[in-house]
Amino acid sequence: MQNKVRNAMEKRWAFEEAEALFALPFNQLIYDAQTVHRQYFSPNVIQISTLLSIKTGGCTEDCKYCPQSMHYNTGVEKGHLLKVSDVVEEAKEAKKKGASRFCMGAAWRSLRDKEMPAICEMIREVKKLELEVCMTLGLLKEEQALQLKEAGLDFYNHNIDTSEEFYDKIITTRDFQSRLNTIECVRKAGIKICCGGIIGMGESNDDRVKMLVVLANFDQPPESVPINKLIRIPGTPLENQKEVDPFDFVRTIALARIMMPKSYVRLSAGREQMSDEMQALCFLAGANSIFYGEKLLTSENPTMQRDDALLQRLGLRSAASSVIHN
Repeated sequence: MQNKVRNAMEKRWAFEEAEALFALPFNQLIYDAQTVHRQYFSPNVIQISTLLSIKTGGCTEDCKYCPQSMHYNTGVEKGHLLKVSDVVEEAKEAKKKGASRFCMGAAWRSLRDKEMPAICEMIREVKKLELEVCMTLGLLKEEQALQLKEAGLDFYNHNIDTSEEFYDKIITTRDFQSRLNTIECVRKAGIKICCGGIIGMGESNDDRVKMLVVLANFDQPPESVPINKLIRIPGTPLENQKEVDPFDFVRTIALARIMMPKSYVRLSAGREQMSDEMQALCFLAGANSIFYGEKLLTSENPTMQRDDALLQRLGLRSAASSVIHN
């Protein structure tokens, strides 16, 4: 195990190395992942984030998983950018319920300069609440990233979604490299990176491993790695996609933990369809962050009462406080 940790911290990962870990007997993989996890994190603490859609629907991208794409008829209506005051009220409520990070997402292909003043004001006002601030606004230019940093942005979310080889099966309106370019702009600006992917879109286990190899081989791995389970939204091209094997999903979580030992690994979208037992395995495999609240942008998320009950049963507590909120 010491060799595995040293690999994770000091050298670039080869696909063959990561693939061999993924293929370990399940019990061994989970043991190794939990061993790594305990070297860098408390095993019984979960970081809590809340995600708010600040501009919903009408996105020009054709991401085949997304209900907010204008290319698909999913019943999601195009909305306007929320008022700063409304965002602040949502952030206050999130903090009251135990969130330590407040994430805001806008359904844009890229951030438009005319929206920058309002976006920066949102960042500044939420920061006053002593919350970490994360945003996902699509593609960025270098000067935009610098403005966001100046406003106080802590994290920028920009997922690579899947492997480079599988990418064009899911998205055709932008290429894989454009994702990497935005991530580079964010890192140069001194903003922390939240970057992960989606499992269950028809990709192979090799694609899942390759995605993690890309993330782990960044000059500095993402500080936060969200692993999403596909939500099969009616009206999207993936609405009838076969359900991902639960053990393959847990293996992906475990591999992310081993390869990026200092990163928060977030169990993100799709928890509404997961059993408590599957979520518990993900936590055992090294996931130590969740989104908390009934909505993830436009999709359902477990109720706070269900999450509170699960965390209490497992003896887990929020990183924002020493108690779970009722």
